[in-house]
Amino acid sequence: MLVAVPLAPLVGSIVAGLFGKQIGRRGAHTVTILGVLIAFILSVITLKAVAVDDARFNATIYEWMTVGTLKMEIGFLIDGLTAMMMAVVTFVSLMVHIYTIGYMEEDPGYQRFFSYISLFTFSMLMLVMSNNFLQLFFGWEAVGLVSYLLIGFWFKKPSAVFANMKAFLVNRVGDFGFILGIGLLLAYGGSLAYADVFAKGAELAKIVFPGTDWMLITVACVCLFIGAMGKSAQFPLHVWLPDSMEGPTPISALIHAATMVTAGIFMVARMSPLFELSDTALSFVMVIGAITALFMGFLGVIQNDIKRVVAYSTLSQLGYMTVALGASAYSVGVFHLMTHAFFKALLFLAAGSVIIGMHHDQDIRNMGGLRKYMPITWITSLLGSLALIGTPFFAGFYSKDSIIEAVHESHLWGSGFAYFSVMAGVFVTAFYSFRMYFLVFHGKENFRHKPYPAEDSEIHGEDHDGHEPHESPWVVTAPLLLLAIPSVVIGFMTIQPMLFGDFFKDSIFVNAHAHPAMEELGEGFHGAFAMALHGFAGLPFWLALAGVVAAYVLYMVKPEIPVAIKARFGFIYRILENKYYMDWINEHILARAARAVGTGLWKGGDAGLIDGLVIGGSSRLVEIFAGVVRRVQTGYLYWYALVMILGVIGLMTWMQWPYLQAMLAK
Repeated sequence: MLVAVPLAPLVGSIVAGLFGKQIGRRGAHTVTILGVLIAFILSVITLKAVAVDDARFNATIYEWMTVGTLKMEIGFLIDGLTAMMMAVVTFVSLMVHIYTIGYMEEDPGYQRFFSYISLFTFSMLMLVMSNNFLQLFFGWEAVGLVSYLLIGFWFKKPSAVFANMKAFLVNRVGDFGFILGIGLLLAYGGSLAYADVFAKGAELAKIVFPGTDWMLITVACVCLFIGAMGKSAQFPLHVWLPDSMEGPTPISALIHAATMVTAGIFMVARMSPLFELSDTALSFVMVIGAITALFMGFLGVIQNDIKRVVAYSTLSQLGYMTVALGASAYSVGVFHLMTHAFFKALLFLAAGSVIIGMHHDQDIRNMGGLRKYMPITWITSLLGSLALIGTPFFAGFYSKDSIIEAVHESHLWGSGFAYFSVMAGVFVTAFYSFRMYFLVFHGKENFRHKPYPAEDSEIHGEDHDGHEPHESPWVVTAPLLLLAIPSVVIGFMTIQPMLFGDFFKDSIFVNAHAHPAMEELGEGFHGAFAMALHGFAGLPFWLALAGVVAAYVLYMVKPEIPVAIKARFGFIYRILENKYYMDWINEHILARAARAVGTGLWKGGDAGLIDGLVIGGSSRLVEIFAGVVRRVQTGYLYWYALVMILGVIGLMTWMQWPYLQAMLAK
């Protein structure tokens, strides 16, 4: 049954990809949706078995090769963490598959797109179900490869080609650190299996990294987290994620909600037995997450592309999850991963619905008043936004508030800065979320005269004027309604078993004595209902409310104020508009430095040393030797006879030389 979970989407992907023309559009979406549906049903059965029957599974499915004592295997590890991820990934993927029927209806690459998203689902399932580092790395690279194909799906758009190459290269930087971390654990742990490496954690914690005074476990964990920084878009390896909006909206939801970007969060939670051995690594994780949570939120404030606002929201929320991991509140980070998956997929798909209704215009300044034209998209967007900002009783409240409390209880270095960042991020998140909400669904109907040209449209060249907004078809709105339900209730239903029960009892390890954040968090928990009631009196609620009110006043009541602020603080706006100049630094400093190093290695090393000295020098030496020998090889018989006679005389002289010396001495 477990083997069927990843294989069902893979079969659908192969059929749609290889036989798409033969089976047609209906056949392509039918076979891929059926594959993901099977995976989802089996994942739910697995989740029930784990949660209710306490079922567990950890075994090798296929042995690829054995090199000495090293075994390279394909295997599954099923516990609370894996079962939850399987259910979330397959559910969100199923919603995206259904949604795609309506969104990509007129696209010529319809079958190819369905093949890609099913292959993406297979890759993510292989990643989360793995019980060893080899399979983890396979899934890790596979989601990166398929995301490259999906971001650049419209490969005739130069911006899409640039975006997918950027995503691919930035992820390679993170993956270099990731494979170094795996290599260190293999070299000193002697195995690729999680269980074997975790069992040797105490021994690894005593080893000093050769040539330094750093602990080996710290270096290994930091290297692993660098991989997570690339995949989960943490500062400064976050630059690829906003540009990935060049892909179609369904894949934006799939990449940024429950799958690719959460792979890093899942990996660190899975590696909790190792990260618990290094406070330095945990502090590093916490500070990076805090920077991402706050400063990426600021960038969301100035975005006008509806998808980019949601993309920067994803960056900020990934920072929140990372902060929780650094505070040793792994279960809280994973809990936020789950709740975020539902409401962020909802917001992305709702944004796509708005884009359809606006005939592919993505500029929120050209919208307004869509509430009465798109009622289902409006209400689901509102629910998703309320969940995102942490409104009590909504899913996001339980996970987000728990992160803030866990960081507050943490005593690790950097926790003070992290607490400030996540608290300030509450206001920022509420502000940019409801700025988008108000500009899209309320206020003046700007779509009638389009004050801004639709430059960021997903489909260029289309006439954007003269169209009345309309609600999307049922294949688009049905996933919105289905995602809205868990966005509201999933936090209330699952907080007790996931954070304070034994759901993650054998998945996540926390040293409660050294890192008591979760223990102290549990002492203050008196039920989901009481927590939500208490939330109305907490500072995060009032910060969120202040953000909503500020957005309403600035963009609905006094829209001239943001214009005046922009004029007065233009230098700050330019910094934000240029995304802290990270792209400029990457392109003009790091890329040029890499090119200079590459050119030096090419001209100095390859052309100069290898081609010039080693290969060219040896050939010239042979040429000189051949020129000398050629003078001896005349072709005349008498010359060869003379040489032979001289040779015989020389040989005889050499053999008789001792006797000649004795005679001369006498």
